[in-house]
Amino acid sequence: MNGSAANYRSYVDLAKAQVEGADYRVYVRTKADSLVAVIVPHGGHIEQYTSDIARAIAGEDFNLYLFEGIRHSGNYAALHLTSHWFDEPRCLELLSNCDHIVAIHGCGGEAQQALIGGLDEELKAVVAQSMAAFGVETLLVDHPFPATDPKNICNRGRRGIGVQIEMTMSLRLQGPRDALSAAIRSVLLALPKRSCEGGGGQ
Repeated sequence: MNGSAANYRSYVDLAKAQVEGADYRVYVRTKADSLVAVIVPHGGHIEQYTSDIARAIAGEDFNLYLFEGIRHSGNYAALHLTSHWFDEPRCLELLSNCDHIVAIHGCGGEAQQALIGGLDEELKAVVAQSMAAFGVETLLVDHPFPATDPKNICNRGRRGIGVQIEMTMSLRLQGPRDALSAAIRSVLLALPKRSCEGGGGQ
């Protein structure tokens, strides 16, 4: 189907132009005993390898949400719903039951960099430190993706704060992807544990 993501202002707009199951798919896995959600709003062929990274971070311990482009071509142009417009209902339902949100994104760039944003200042700092330990340049300020809009999907958990991690293409292709995923995972495993009320749903 035709439709430019640049014109979308909500998931409803996207869903009118694209077909779930043909152009994109949504994957939700809930863990009733976890307060953590690892999410990818631009997975599959939209921003390459972001789904793989998120799966590695989540393992079997954390809630996982993937919105994945599955078109043969043109995934970014047709399906990249900007993060502050991203309001896919299954994602919002999941996040409403969790306190710690980490959104994985991909951006351009020849340097191996991680650009970290979001409103969860404490978790941002710890995540940045864990990634920097592998020699990856991590930027918390002075980059194009601050993710400070309260409507940014990373900030729509129960506490209204979260973390957005933008990884450059070079980092996703040639960097220590598995080690970085494990490092972020370790940070999340160290967070206080408490059952999610209601458990979320698919």
